[in-house]
Formats: sequence, C-alpha cells, structure tokens
Amino acid sequence: QVQLVESGGGLVQAGGSLRLSCAVSGISFSPNVMGWYRQAPGKQRESVATIASDGRTVYKDSVKGRFTISGYNAENTVYLQMNSVKPEDTAVYYCAIDRGWTRYWGQGTQVTVSS
Repeated sequence: QVQLVESGGGLVQAGGSLRLSCAVSGISFSPNVMGWYRQAPGKQRESVATIASDGRTVYKDSVKGRFTISGYNAENTVYLQMNSVKPEDTAVYYCAIDRGWTRYWGQGTQVTVSS
C-alpha cells in the first residue's frame, strides 16, 4: 500500500524558514514525478514545486528563488525547503507522487506564516 507522510509544518514568522519532508513507502516503482502542492482556505489546490525522475524541477512563479524541492534519494523522501516565507504561503501542503496517470497523495501538513 502506497503511503506518503508529510512532516515539518507549523507556525513561522514571515521571513523565516521551514523544511517539509515527505516519506514515501509501499512503492515498487519509480515515480515519474514527485511534488509539493498546497491548498489555502477557499482556494483550489495548486502545484508549488515538482521534481521529475530526470531531476528536472518546476516551480510556481511566486516561490521561485525561495523554495527548493529535492528528493529521489535512497530513502524515498522528498523535501521542500521554504525560505523567506510570506503570509500568502499559508496553506495545507501536500506531497504527491505520480505513476503514469495515477497520483498518490499524502494527508497534508499545515503551514501558517504570521506577519
């Protein structure tokens, strides 16, 4: 059974940093893409950062230069380093892995940025 467990969320002041982790277990395949997504209250879930099996990364414009995604390591863990956070980064952050057309989701971790 595929499981994704996020950790590292919490309350942080604007300008601070957080590092989110997503531990993946129960897979017998190499994901095509691993990524971080977020959903703020009243808004749709959006992609924040993704990393493909070939190492290519894609970032949401508003987080470029502030967030860094890394992963595909031996521990099957994907990270999101969040620097210079802003109040508008407040959301529930989800990690996900793709296998073909199937996307597996974690349960999410809350990130709250105070001004």
